[in-house]
Amino acid sequence: EIKAAKERLHVSGPFPWKLSPINSRCPSPWLWDVQVFLARPRVKGEPPKAGAKKTGKPENPVKPPSPTILIRAVSQVFLDVKGAVAQWRPRLEALLLACLWEVECASLDSNASASNGQVFLHLTRPLDLEAPAVCVLLEGFLGHFVAVHGTRLQMLCVDEIILKARTPAAGADVTTLRVTVSSLSGEYMHASSLSEQLDAATGEPKKWFDVASGAECQLPSATPAAAVANVRAKRAAARRTGSTWAPEFLGVIRAALVGQWDAHMRKLGGETKIPENLFETAELVLGPASSGEAIQELQAMRTSSNAKPFSKIGVLAWRCSLRTPEYPDGRSIVVIANDVTHQAGSFGVVEDVFFQKASQYARERGLPRIHFACNSGARVGLVEELMPKIKVKWTDASNPSRGFDYLYLSKEDLDKTPKGAVIARKVTAPGSSVHFALEAIVGEGLASTAGGIGVENLQGSGLIAGETSRAYTEIFTLSYITGRSVGIGAYLNRLGQRTIQATTGPMILTGFQALNKLLGRDVYTSQDQLGGPQIMVPNGVTHQLVQNDQEGADAILSWLSYVPSDTWSPPPILRAIDPPDRPIGFVPTKQPYDPRHMLAGTSMPDGGRLTGFFDDGSFQESLGGWGRSVVIGRARLGGVPMGVIAVETRNVDRRIPADPGNENGQETVEAQAGQVWFPDSAFKTATAIRDFNHGENLPLMIFANWRGFSGGTRDMYAEVLKFGAMIVDALVEYRHPVFIYIPPNGELRGGSWVVIDPAINPAVMEMYADEEARGGILEPAGIVEVKFREGQRVELMHRLDEQLRKLDNELKKARPDAAKGIQTRIKAREEQLQGIYTQVACEFADLHDRTGRMKAKGVIREGLQWKSSRAFFHWRGCRRLAEGG
Repeated sequence: EIKAAKERLHVSGPFPWKLSPINSRCPSPWLWDVQVFLARPRVKGEPPKAGAKKTGKPENPVKPPSPTILIRAVSQVFLDVKGAVAQWRPRLEALLLACLWEVECASLDSNASASNGQVFLHLTRPLDLEAPAVCVLLEGFLGHFVAVHGTRLQMLCVDEIILKARTPAAGADVTTLRVTVSSLSGEYMHASSLSEQLDAATGEPKKWFDVASGAECQLPSATPAAAVANVRAKRAAARRTGSTWAPEFLGVIRAALVGQWDAHMRKLGGETKIPENLFETAELVLGPASSGEAIQELQAMRTSSNAKPFSKIGVLAWRCSLRTPEYPDGRSIVVIANDVTHQAGSFGVVEDVFFQKASQYARERGLPRIHFACNSGARVGLVEELMPKIKVKWTDASNPSRGFDYLYLSKEDLDKTPKGAVIARKVTAPGSSVHFALEAIVGEGLASTAGGIGVENLQGSGLIAGETSRAYTEIFTLSYITGRSVGIGAYLNRLGQRTIQATTGPMILTGFQALNKLLGRDVYTSQDQLGGPQIMVPNGVTHQLVQNDQEGADAILSWLSYVPSDTWSPPPILRAIDPPDRPIGFVPTKQPYDPRHMLAGTSMPDGGRLTGFFDDGSFQESLGGWGRSVVIGRARLGGVPMGVIAVETRNVDRRIPADPGNENGQETVEAQAGQVWFPDSAFKTATAIRDFNHGENLPLMIFANWRGFSGGTRDMYAEVLKFGAMIVDALVEYRHPVFIYIPPNGELRGGSWVVIDPAINPAVMEMYADEEARGGILEPAGIVEVKFREGQRVELMHRLDEQLRKLDNELKKARPDAAKGIQTRIKAREEQLQGIYTQVACEFADLHDRTGRMKAKGVIREGLQWKSSRAFFHWRGCRRLAEGG
């Protein structure tokens, strides 16, 4: 049986393969045999034309696709699929991971560079379960495997995984099953289950049938070679830019969705299951034009359920239905993606109009809009049809170095050019010859200008820039920069505000080569120096940084878990896994601490855990590399999603990189104190408030622990006043509940109180303070120097200190010659008491800043105890949301 399996091991489909063996190993004790090949499909060229001389070679050879690292493995491990999933899944997962290890080792071979990967695993031990049930289990397993190990699959460019098994056990008819996840058809890791019919004489697979319907099918690898080559060429072109082919992002999202459900079920202890129809899509295409002429007059979008992209332009869009843990019945989003394989993903007129229509489609329905950005900006070009026709009117035909007067077309060439293609004036040359001097080239009616080549594309860029700005204020917008994004592409990311950037996706306005030409020397060596993560994370353009597209899809779904299904709905509330009434373990101290521990909890040296304010594991930070004296993010409080703003109490640094264009430039490091708003952190605070308000509809929790704004010359010049005012502007516009809470041992003073006081927007804002918090204009030490000066402290000493009272009485009765000595003793006593009475004065001033006075003056609603504040804000937030806050 095993020998027969080995003989059939290399059968990979109805078309032949060229196989070159590479060193093979057997890394897992559960793998009986592993063989590694470098395979390339045999793709024949087109037949020679009639009458052509036969040379023995095809006249129009087809470029062969990239090679494939082919892993063929056999395992005798027994999988008890009737038992618990936790028993057999780890074994099968280990087998596939061993195969991926083989792919990784083989990819180091110089002949296998830029190869795709394919894994075939034959399980020789029969599975004791009916065929349909086995297919369900194995398809679910492969979906889980792609979700968990998607990052590695993408890194290794694995496009297909095949599991071959037999069922049921001896004593019944044997069915050979082939369960596959494949990207060969153009759909990312699409799952399918087939049963094989073997040839009675040879034992080779002869036919394949769908397990569910019984209909005869072809293998995914039986896709016509030309179609496979086309898909692989597009996939390879996208991978060269560090991205994923646009249609395959749908499969990446689906894999991330499976992973999200797996994590959710682990939290619930298996009390739920993954719903059916987890992820469905409908491609959006432009509808018919009302007049058939101007593309700007195209009607509303219509949907198409084609699996492969219907549109043949550089921008694709889909309406996607996702069943998420927050919305198990389904929610919709609109995905817009640049197809980098179409003219480098550039924006022409058609792409601009389609992008605007797709975004408008999302706005009209209030749906979240996700943009996958990988483009080269506005499309640029020249009228190529005129290049072989233009002529030059030289100033001196015998000496071209003297220059030329104009370019022109002959009358014959002009007559062959479509009307409106050029603007020219008639010139009668000496000898009565006539030609036409070119005044402008329009390109009307010529194929090379069909998608736009110049200012028309800039006008389209303005169209989608304005649309994206409107979309941000009306719906949830998010951009994922999967590859380089240039010019208008970079602006779209910023206009949509929320961005997730892959490490391979720089955002730039101009390429580094163009800048080097402008500077006249090679200053920049890569796009990353202009718009890579080391630039865009510290400057606040990038909210989150990911390493690859699978992590990017995970981050998108994680962000969406805090976002309502549409712009008019409240945010999704989950069942509270972390009880809202549990006490908070971590207690903020007077010494500097990491505010993330206050929000999310932290581990103790002995292995124990101090819980934080929010649900365990729910806090997700954004903009972590920018404005580091403020921490912002999203979290859940008893299942209720909230926007979070907290204060860094430790000192941090702000680093400004040296500009390679300045030979004398150096990196600048600016120290920033804790509990202080600086220009960047004030701007970050205002940005976060706007993001939480627009499209996310989140209640906002501000842990207010600021001593004020930095008002030095440098920061005043850097517009700290402007950005502080923007915080007020953002709160005035806020439409959802806002809770300001001064935490224990925290303080809120001066201008920092002013910009978040509930009087700014009393309909939605409420302020609370911990019983150990403080609030006032100046800190006690500062106000004592102004309102409880040294003379007043000396008076207090003479009134309260017994020794000074005795000395005062002695001084009154003393003779003039003895008074001087008494005054010296009084002065010494005053100096001795100065320190302690300064503390007394500070304590007196501090009593004016206590929670009791804040409550008595009506500037806060209530004084709270930190340990129980979590339950208070959970129920208060639920009430405000129920009231429509």
